[in-house]
Amino acid sequence: MFCWKCKNEIELDRKPNRGDVCPKCGAYLRCCYNCSFYDSGAHNRCREPQAEWVGDKEKANFCDYFQIGKTPFSKDKKKSKGDVKKKWGDLFKD
Repeated sequence: MFCWKCKNEIELDRKPNRGDVCPKCGAYLRCCYNCSFYDSGAHNRCREPQAEWVGDKEKANFCDYFQIGKTPFSKDKKKSKGDVKKKWGDLFKD
């Protein structure tokens, strides 16, 4: 898995526990930002519809649906201007 904060790759043979932290920067590992269900565009920023709302996405939590994310976390997954124009055009195609 990767640390959401420093992108350090961490070898774990299990899901992280609530108290596990990154050995490099000390960020919590079992948090929303390290979960594969995290989606900044989804309701409650989570694609798992049964998950309870978590206020602080970088703090450790007890979510039963936590799954380790496969890729390093990025807060700024912004689309280019061209991507946005293409999506807008596709929306109004005949």
